[in-house]
Amino acid sequence: VLLCLCCCSSWLGGLACIFSTSLLFQILVRPCSNGGGLFFCPQSPNAPSILSSKDRTAYHFQPPKNWINDPCGPMYYNGIYHEFYQYNPDGSFNPNTSYNIVWGHSVSTDLVNWITLEPAIEPDTPNDIKGCWSGSATIVSGDQPVIIYTGVIDIEKHQVQNIALPKNRSDPYLREWTKAGNNPVIQSGVPGLNSGQFRDPTTGWIGPDGLWRIAVGAQLNGYGAALLYKSEDFLNWTRVDHPLYSSNASIMFECLDFFAVLPGSNNGLDMSSAIPNGAKHVLKMGMNFGEDVYVIGVYDLKRDAFVPDTDDSRLWPRIDYGNFYASKTFFDSKHGRRIIWAWTTETDSSSDDIAKGWAGIYSFPRTIWLDNDGKRLLQWPVEEIESLRRNEINHQELELKKGDLFEIKGIDTLQADIEIDFELTSIDDADPFNPSWLFDTEKHCQEADASVHGGIGPFGLVILASDNMEEHTVVHFRVYKSQKNYMILMCSDLRRSSLTPGLDTPAYGGFFEFDLEKERKISLRTLIDRSAVESFGGGGRVCIMARVYPVSLVDDDHQPHVYAFNNGSATVRVPHLRAWSMRRAQVSA
Repeated sequence: VLLCLCCCSSWLGGLACIFSTSLLFQILVRPCSNGGGLFFCPQSPNAPSILSSKDRTAYHFQPPKNWINDPCGPMYYNGIYHEFYQYNPDGSFNPNTSYNIVWGHSVSTDLVNWITLEPAIEPDTPNDIKGCWSGSATIVSGDQPVIIYTGVIDIEKHQVQNIALPKNRSDPYLREWTKAGNNPVIQSGVPGLNSGQFRDPTTGWIGPDGLWRIAVGAQLNGYGAALLYKSEDFLNWTRVDHPLYSSNASIMFECLDFFAVLPGSNNGLDMSSAIPNGAKHVLKMGMNFGEDVYVIGVYDLKRDAFVPDTDDSRLWPRIDYGNFYASKTFFDSKHGRRIIWAWTTETDSSSDDIAKGWAGIYSFPRTIWLDNDGKRLLQWPVEEIESLRRNEINHQELELKKGDLFEIKGIDTLQADIEIDFELTSIDDADPFNPSWLFDTEKHCQEADASVHGGIGPFGLVILASDNMEEHTVVHFRVYKSQKNYMILMCSDLRRSSLTPGLDTPAYGGFFEFDLEKERKISLRTLIDRSAVESFGGGGRVCIMARVYPVSLVDDDHQPHVYAFNNGSATVRVPHLRAWSMRRAQVSA
């Protein structure tokens, strides 16, 4: 290998030479620690800090400065998209100790470019004196926006639910909000309820009796629960004597979302209107304080209860298998779609966040709908993102044999949108599927990484790669044959994404079922935005959001490399590969 590195005429020729020996990914993908790769494994304690303006995203939403976390109360109202968010006005550190959390507020006409406004809700009453925490917005009676949010009332973190109304609905930006005089509208006086784990009310929906309903995340008798409340006017609430849903799968449900979907239709449903026959419902829950999972089921109107299609929490899918939490949806009446986005954390140190002056971004807004079979949600970036595209490059009918590496050139590889289809030449070479992998997909992505040959796969993209490949991120697929169908493993492997020590660099992964006998093309779309890598596999069946901080980005003259690759035994065709450079979105203060 060393001779090959020295004798090949260029660095790319060197890599191709190594790849032809089937050792490239053994060297480049396996982590250097724990007895991993042999070369390109610097362990210097003086590795540079990630602090660089290049890590700040160009088109993923983040305010000009300071800390953000959960998205709150997104809505479309009178031609304007409103995004509220948990915001620390005091700096870029976690506000859990200072309790000074407010509702930041930004507005947009296209979900791409944003205007930052003054905070909408601040802790200035006894009902929220220790912070204005997460909640939702509902358009009541067609033209009255109402925010319902969690207030923390003391240092013991007792939580109540409050209402806020726009002060002047004729203001297109709804800059000022007034808190209801009867706050708190919901208190925690429920037998068995942990008052410190009682938060994040959902958007409201109307039942057949004409009453409004919301659910509030809770810990009830030691289990996770979505408590159900009813109201005639959205101001005065009565608890229903049973939860909308509860489960021992988690000790707490937080960041709840509840919405209706129609199988096979990408049209959204307005929860403030009658829901058509044949619709299913989705209950999304934040579990283990870091994973957004969802359950598809039926909303039993007679019992006012959600009945999931499966109670086996081990098989509940995640909204996104990466760095993606506290997601929130809303119905976009302008385009008749449901949109979701989520908080994506920094994975560096808190001291780096303070030095940068900002922490936290949001995933790019996605349309979300239910697949034809009614078993899985699909997600795709909203079409408005295409307004940022420029300098399209296009390749057709590529062929990737075992060990092939094809460089994608002609785009800004720091800010890019890449769409690629992989067509399988044979499905007979698929390795057998082990159902136990479903219970720890990240572990399987580590063990079956891009260096491990398979029958079909791994194939995918190597992105944000430095010249010598010391740093790179790999997004790839593997195809397995199960008893009934084919299972596709999608991984986003960050373990060699940065030379900076101390970062969280996992190998994310998720499985999706695929009928390869009918459809032999597996699509991959990846949004690259400096420190954000957001990928959509199989038409949005599995999504993985990630944060990466390559040291090489600090160099202003450096352009990372992007490659399509195949390291499986079976040849993979690429009938279409399209990629664009992405403009910077406008975020004005």
